Amino acid sequence: MAVRHAEAVWEGSLREGKGTVRLGSGAYEGPYSFVSRFEDGPGTNPEELIGAAHAGCFSMAFSAGLGKAGFTPQRIHTTAKVHLDKVGDGFKVTRIELDMQAVVPGIDEDMFRTQAEAAKIGCPISQLLTGAEIMLRAELVR
Repeated sequence: MAVRHAEAVWEGSLREGKGTVRLGSGAYEGPYSFVSRFEDGPGTNPEELIGAAHAGCFSMAFSAGLGKAGFTPQRIHTTAKVHLDKVGDGFKVTRIELDMQAVVPGIDEDMFRTQAEAAKIGCPISQLLTGAEIMLRAELVR
């Protein structure tokens, strides 16, 4: 199966530092900072990137489920709101809200809801965000 990659570089202290994230495909490269993550400054942040990944994954999983059930969606539009909250001494993603609108000819409300719930549970990013094992390879460069 495919292995995707991305990278980040951070320079400086947490508050005054700055960083750049880059997707391995080259589709996106841009800045991030304390202000873009914890306030409303320019640039992206990890939670926004997770939101985009989750919205995209969910939409594809929903389309796949609909196809298996004999339906072809005309359009699926999904947004994700990723909540980063202060928890104890640190921060935690406490909630992700997926908001989806879809045009699916011929489907009834019950089947639509069934397929949407199955996509919410079954998409790989949803599965990751519900307790995946995290593995780390760390190298100190001098």
